Amino acid sequence: MDSSAVVTPPYVAGPLRMTPFRALMLAPSRIGDPASARAFARPYASVASRLSRWQARGQMHHDSQPALYLHEYTAGGLTVRGLVGLLDISHRATRIEDAVVLPHEGIHPAQADDLADRMAEMALNPAPILLVHRAAPAARAVLDRLRSGPPDHAFTDRADQRHRVWALRDPAETAAIQEAVAGTRTLIADGHHRYAAYLRLQQRRPGGAADHGLAMIVDHDDTPLFLGAIHRVLTGVRLEDLERAAALVGARFAPAPPEQAVAALRRNTMVATDGASWATLTLDVATDRTAVESLHDIIVPALPRGPRSISHHHAAEETLGLASPDTDLAILLPAPDVDQVLRIVANGRLLPEKATSFQPKPSLGVLIRSLRDG
Repeated sequence: MDSSAVVTPPYVAGPLRMTPFRALMLAPSRIGDPASARAFARPYASVASRLSRWQARGQMHHDSQPALYLHEYTAGGLTVRGLVGLLDISHRATRIEDAVVLPHEGIHPAQADDLADRMAEMALNPAPILLVHRAAPAARAVLDRLRSGPPDHAFTDRADQRHRVWALRDPAETAAIQEAVAGTRTLIADGHHRYAAYLRLQQRRPGGAADHGLAMIVDHDDTPLFLGAIHRVLTGVRLEDLERAAALVGARFAPAPPEQAVAALRRNTMVATDGASWATLTLDVATDRTAVESLHDIIVPALPRGPRSISHHHAAEETLGLASPDTDLAILLPAPDVDQVLRIVANGRLLPEKATSFQPKPSLGVLIRSLRDG
């Protein structure tokens, strides 16, 4: 198989199951510190023993009893809360209608294999994958009751993220929230390759710790993650190439001054500039189709030349700074909304790679799972 090809990862069958676990947590002074990432570096087989030494020195805590965790974090003025536990991945769905974890991007099989090897060597899930859903009222009620009490941990990390963590251990409350989330479907917001790595580990070692993977489920109706666009730079494409492609596919290409062009950015309108001239590009597309799909599936194939490469950028300012006449065309894209993405994946389609940016993500080290705990 071509190593650059992407594939759809397998689907996990419902009902969605979240299981308590014994969390590892780095000391607050370690969380958000770039130097802490070295603890998870090569040689991966030594990672578990490194963390054990940290625990002996009081730089890491290991819960003595399993729990589901409510993790609330605030970064850049945005607060996100999610339920963290072990996601049961032991059952596969053959139909998308039966799937409860929905990817919206393809994965590179070799990258997923490498991550699975790394997790196996570390004997860890270093961080939860991020899933979003619309929680049932019963689930929200349990977490609201939990949040009404004092958190088990509250701190600001080295990256200036503020964290509060509550451990849910009451058997009745745990059963109530497990029942409430069982009927929901989730969208992968971050961690497609780690999700695929979980599935590879489970396939290799069924019936044990690999039957579960660490996950955080965020209620989009409570504390939604911010969903931003990821912009493109097309190398080897000129603005006039884009105009010719637009004419071929029936899109509307309109030169405009910078301020007017940026103001026109919306669901079916993207903005293009070579750093000297600006234009908007508008396509009449169905409501379940995103601008990034239109760019890759309709516009790029119609270009009279190039692109030699396509690069991806989260910040509009960075994207615009790379534009250059005759060599690099910057494309600003509108962000899709969560409901639009959910409709797309529920119909069995995937978005192009790096189509979405869910933010903020929690700092590494708040909740870690040891595969040695089972």
